[in-house]
Amino acid sequence: MQLTERNMGKSLCTLAAVIFLGGFFNVAQLTDDTTTEVHLLLNSTSTAASVTVQLQHHSTAKTTPTAAQKLHTTAVTTKKLHRKNISRDSEEENNGEKKHASKTDEKKTQLDCPPLGLESLRVDDSQIRASSSQRSGLGPHRGRLNIQSGISDGDLYDGAWCAEYKDQNQWLEVDAIYLTLFTGVVLQGKNSIWSWDWVHTYKVQLSNDSVTWKTCMNGTEEAIFEGNQNAWSPVLGVLPVPTVARFIRINPQTWYINGTVCLRAEILGCRVHGDIYSSEQDLGSKDPLDFRHHNYNEMRKLMKSVTKECPDITRIYTIGKSYTGLKLYVMEISDNPGKHELGEPEFRYVAGMHGNEALGRELVLNLMQYLCKEYKKGNQRVVRLVTDTRIHLLPSMNPDGYEEAYKKGSELAGWAEGRYSFEGIDLNSNFPDLNNIMWDAEEMAIDKSKVSNHYIPMPEYYTQEDAMVSPETRAVISWMEDIPFVLSANLHGGELVVSYPFDCTVGWAPQEDTPTADNAFFRWLATVYASTNLVMANPNRRLCHHEDFQVHNNIINGGAWHTVPGSMNDFSYMHTNCFEVTVELSCDKYPHASELPIEWENNKESLLVYMEQIHRGIKGVVRDKMTKQGISDAVIKVEDHDHDIRSAVDGDYWRLLNPGDYKVVVWAEGYFPSMRRCHVGMQPRATICDFTLTKTPLQRLKEIRAKGLKIPQDFLQLRLRALRLRKLRATTKVLNQRRVGQRTLREERKARGA
Repeated sequence: MQLTERNMGKSLCTLAAVIFLGGFFNVAQLTDDTTTEVHLLLNSTSTAASVTVQLQHHSTAKTTPTAAQKLHTTAVTTKKLHRKNISRDSEEENNGEKKHASKTDEKKTQLDCPPLGLESLRVDDSQIRASSSQRSGLGPHRGRLNIQSGISDGDLYDGAWCAEYKDQNQWLEVDAIYLTLFTGVVLQGKNSIWSWDWVHTYKVQLSNDSVTWKTCMNGTEEAIFEGNQNAWSPVLGVLPVPTVARFIRINPQTWYINGTVCLRAEILGCRVHGDIYSSEQDLGSKDPLDFRHHNYNEMRKLMKSVTKECPDITRIYTIGKSYTGLKLYVMEISDNPGKHELGEPEFRYVAGMHGNEALGRELVLNLMQYLCKEYKKGNQRVVRLVTDTRIHLLPSMNPDGYEEAYKKGSELAGWAEGRYSFEGIDLNSNFPDLNNIMWDAEEMAIDKSKVSNHYIPMPEYYTQEDAMVSPETRAVISWMEDIPFVLSANLHGGELVVSYPFDCTVGWAPQEDTPTADNAFFRWLATVYASTNLVMANPNRRLCHHEDFQVHNNIINGGAWHTVPGSMNDFSYMHTNCFEVTVELSCDKYPHASELPIEWENNKESLLVYMEQIHRGIKGVVRDKMTKQGISDAVIKVEDHDHDIRSAVDGDYWRLLNPGDYKVVVWAEGYFPSMRRCHVGMQPRATICDFTLTKTPLQRLKEIRAKGLKIPQDFLQLRLRALRLRKLRATTKVLNQRRVGQRTLREERKARGA
């Protein structure tokens, strides 16, 4: 009998009550018109009642029930379960270049229930149980997708859950806390450099009370799911019949013959909210931003939409192309886009250096939208940032790698899928190793103060024709050399920590604290981000993998973590004026789309306050005394800070410093040096310290001769006076040396006479 709309709610209440008494749903596979049949199975009987669940699109229009739907007991309207559409549209180049070859109409559609959160740590350790464990370091709390082990097996942080016994009675159980529509399991082997362990096949069991269990069926037989063939590749097992329950167990049946029962896992499921299955999280963001993962073409469209919404403060430009021809797009946000303003510092965020570390990419895209919208609203903090800073945002440094990870999706990309460039290059170790060039020069030099500590030139090996340098790295280096960046952050994923230079250690030691001359300020920069990040700042958070960065206040010197020769951070500091840190944003490199709103909230304040640090220290313009024109490449040296910087093309400079009093000396080729004492206050407002330099007489003479002009009489007199003064100083020195010699001789004679 068909129920009316009036008693639909009563039926749903009865349905929920039956679930809690021990029954649970089996939900049939989605059909093309997104209508799902739900069977209610009771533990005490073999009969089944059924209802229809109609899955709707996000539009406001309601779908009219079909004739087939009227055969069911009731009709229930629910939110459409979001479907992934993985595709790459062809790219049209405005300049008539060859179109980028891409896959069209390639789609992967599945029940897109989000992960429960084993990998992201939303699932607490207390929610995971197991039949047995080999030891505490291989306990159920380690059975999380993509969890990474320590170097030594046998410690507290091994790379999987491993059962004590090798039989088919072992299981890993997850308590979802709430009734959940379970749709799939993602399985992975053990992370270890010492052993190979993974599960070949497994069963899935479900329960509402963790006492009575039912095995997932494939028709009339128990479903056997295909597991792993190696230790690192995640494999998705889709439940033949998506099922509502509270508890789920993974029950291994076979495993690698030379290994044992070990696995890492993620569970996919939608929480049941009354009459709907929700793929949305309770926690999110109030900011109206586009929270989803964007492939290359979707990213381009989003960036264009931002420039259309805020044309007065935004500009899109490209700095080069990837190996496969994808453009490296940058969004500039400034009150005068496209122009360097005298005295206005330049800032950059770089994301997606490792293609599968997708959170940084989405946060940078979120930041573009946020700055645009808040500027239009008149948010004074944002208006100040946009007015006083020229901001550059590169959301995807490695678009080829990202597209590779995007094909697999959030849970299946694994730990390394898409990390490297198309050529297999790790971009974060593809920059010139300038550290060891400087350290080697210091070791050989008699006077270390004569060794250059800034603007170290490119080594010869890096510029040779056979040098293995990716086009992405070359593009970013050229970008760094074109724009006088002052501050930057490189956004990564897979941990929760902020690391600061140096990343490379002396002699490439595996782990050794290797500070820069600006160690105090780098620690301040790292602390600013870490202390305002809502997850890093939580003292009760769980370790991501095996390293406890909370003992270091969630910041660490890069070399003390692990040495990385040729990192972008070190190159930025030693070849340009720019200070840069690496931010590891989350335990999960590629969070599910449903996690993006809360990740934005976790990082929003950090992203803003870090940018504001560009206005600390001193700034000014170095000018020629006669012409009043700016002097480029003037060297700014701060006493007790063995790292100099240089002025930009127009003569302006920015030197990041902590509060204090500093002696600053500025000099340039052909000029007398100039010294000033500059005070830096506590407020994030740079102290203005301008310098005026006077040309040396020799430099003036060279310029006059180069122009073929007649040497002025007054200049000749000045030159003559300078020569006489130099001669006087030389003769005075000789006379003084003679006096010292005579005095010494008299003292020796007196000593002999005595």
